[in-house]
Amino acid sequence: MRRVIFNQKGGVGKSTITCNLAAISAAEGKKTLVIDMDIQGNSTHYLLGDKVPDPDATLAHFFKETLSLNPFSKGQEGLDDNIHATPFPNLYVLPSHPEMEPLQGRLESRYKIYKLREALDQLQGYERVYIDTPPILNFFSRSALIASHACLIPFDCDQFSRDALYTLLAAIAEIKADHNNGLQIEGIIANQYQGRATLPRQMVNALLSEGQPVLKTKLSPSVKVRESHSESRPLIHYAPDHKLTKEFKALHKEIHKKQA
Repeated sequence: MRRVIFNQKGGVGKSTITCNLAAISAAEGKKTLVIDMDIQGNSTHYLLGDKVPDPDATLAHFFKETLSLNPFSKGQEGLDDNIHATPFPNLYVLPSHPEMEPLQGRLESRYKIYKLREALDQLQGYERVYIDTPPILNFFSRSALIASHACLIPFDCDQFSRDALYTLLAAIAEIKADHNNGLQIEGIIANQYQGRATLPRQMVNALLSEGQPVLKTKLSPSVKVRESHSESRPLIHYAPDHKLTKEFKALHKEIHKKQA
């Protein structure tokens, strides 16, 4: 199962949600891979800490290899050599790197948009894959959507996020129609949700009244998230009994129950 976590709006918690859901999958004994498609590398640093990877063992290297193929080559190098073990059992990461940014134009002009999906189709042994994305619809986020089976959409409960959501849903629908018929919107995640505040409740109820797939589990704001970032330890390892950790566990259970 390959999930992409995507929203064109920045600051909605994509990396936090990606890494914490993946960490829970790994803690449950599933061999799990996080793919960091965002050149900012937040998921990479969350899981690997200060260990900044060599560009020759990252997603940048994989995409550079797709550009260097010639008619006499034996085929594209796979993803395996670019995947790093994290300090947590069963949890692996394919790191991002800033060298990805200057590659975009060349990758797009040479129509390498399907290369990630092809490589993941060949990758063996991983039961769950979570893909973090940049906060923009560019080559890398399109590649992630094309490579995935399901899409999770983090949503901040404000009017700007709601307005942007419709553009996002239209973009995903277009990619589904043109490139990936199997792509499903698995759910909208209400993040930084304050249940006692009026506006968040109104926003969620409005989306539900429209028939939007808002997930039942909502994620509360907490300083523990920033602490876990600085410690490079997902919440299940940093604060296993915290309220937000329990919410992430409930969210993980909900999406996998939907899958079943």
